[in-house]
Amino acid sequence: MTNTQIPAVRTEQPTAPPAVAPRSSARDRGTRLLATLFLAPTIVGIVVFTVVPIVGSVVLSLFHWNVIDDPSFAGAANYREVFGDSTVLVSFRNTLVFMVFAVALQLLIALMLALAVNGRMPVWLRSVFRSAFFFPLVLSAASISVVMKYLFNQDFGVVNWLLGFVGIAPVPWLTSENAAMATVILVYVWQQFGFSFLLFVGGLNNIPKEIHEAASLDGATGLRKHLAVTLPLLSPTLLVASVVGIINALQVFEQPYVLTNGGPGDATRTVVMVIYESAFEQLRFGAASAVGVLLFVLIMAVTALQFRLSRRFVHYQ
Repeated sequence: MTNTQIPAVRTEQPTAPPAVAPRSSARDRGTRLLATLFLAPTIVGIVVFTVVPIVGSVVLSLFHWNVIDDPSFAGAANYREVFGDSTVLVSFRNTLVFMVFAVALQLLIALMLALAVNGRMPVWLRSVFRSAFFFPLVLSAASISVVMKYLFNQDFGVVNWLLGFVGIAPVPWLTSENAAMATVILVYVWQQFGFSFLLFVGGLNNIPKEIHEAASLDGATGLRKHLAVTLPLLSPTLLVASVVGIINALQVFEQPYVLTNGGPGDATRTVVMVIYESAFEQLRFGAASAVGVLLFVLIMAVTALQFRLSRRFVHYQ
């Protein structure tokens, strides 16, 4: 009996194709280069006009410097001086009071006008209202304040002249503590509400009409529909308008400086006015920088609080 050997069958495993190393084409490199060139001016602008001044203010707040003499290290002395200065503390209080009333009034007026303009009216009339309400925002705040200073003058102002026709005695708009702050707020709101108005108009146009129609079928009408439907859907726009409004209000300068120069007394003196006076009138750049750093911290804290609260009150579709 002979043994026959069966040849072994060799099975070859399929080999994977060789991996091709990714290579960036010349077109991709050109696209990245073009994107970098477009972003470069913005990045350079942010660094030069935002980051560098902030860092410079923080460093300068630790020194005494009057431009004439060499700066001398002061440590936390400028901050101790700020917290011990009653004028600075009053300016922070005035700024916070101004922020609360100015932003609340600005958002309320802008929202009411946006709802009115968004109602049934001819397209051309809606465009006229949009342009008219936004127009004060493109004007110089200083020039508007100069005009308003004459309008609200107690002796020969147009406002008191009109009030005289209905038997109201002249009001000391700019020389009374309470009236001066109210006047500054009114002038500021008149110029600034156009920005919030346009935001609200855009937000209202983005709300689907089907939602309002469904709410109407459920019996919601008028104010109830706006509170239950419009405001929740408009809450992201409200957040943006309030954040921008508060940041701008905390930095108010032109209106109180031109209208009242911070008076009567310190009734309308704001934080930015104190920074200006300390730096350019008293040549105390270290103290002015310390006030500026505290204002920056306040703005960041308020903005962070807004975004924290937005988690509960802002509803996204």
